[in-house]
Amino acid sequence: AEPRRLMRAGLGLIVLGHGSLVLGAIVHGSVLRHVSGARRAVTPEYAVANVVSVGSGLLSIAVGIVAILVSHNRSREALHWTLLSVSLLNLLLSTACSVGLVLAIALTIHGRGRHLVLGCNSSALPADARAAIVTNDCPFNTTRIYDTALALWIPSLVLVAVETVLSGKCCLVALILRGIGPCARHYSKEQV
Repeated sequence: AEPRRLMRAGLGLIVLGHGSLVLGAIVHGSVLRHVSGARRAVTPEYAVANVVSVGSGLLSIAVGIVAILVSHNRSREALHWTLLSVSLLNLLLSTACSVGLVLAIALTIHGRGRHLVLGCNSSALPADARAAIVTNDCPFNTTRIYDTALALWIPSLVLVAVETVLSGKCCLVALILRGIGPCARHYSKEQV
């Protein structure tokens, strides 16, 4: 049943990676593109969290593909090392992405979305991003930026957290297949 579980983890990572990739593209297209504006006033926390989210999605797809290959070819040592290195890298990147998304969500909620509407040219910025701006100096609808950002970041955070768990599982399986760790002795006795 172990190869089947590894294959399921690989398929899960592929699906989750595509989800993270799509959510990151939607955040960029519907929020960050409007927020940055001509002055490029978007804070680096939002941009970095979005880029790392997209990178984590792409790397999760790669880990999923390698995990499926390992589940069908358990005797190939090169695939074990590839799974170990790629899943460890994705584990670190997904963890960093989770921290970045938590930071972006916390900054947005704490500042009531004010950092999201800094790209607006209006001098009458409200204290709350959900309040409508009376002037037409803003090239985007400020009332929807806050809700849209949070509605996309929260599911993205959930996807990245699950990616972190599955990447850790794939890393552990790669260590066991290489004979490293406390579970490796039990696995090698089962194989004998």
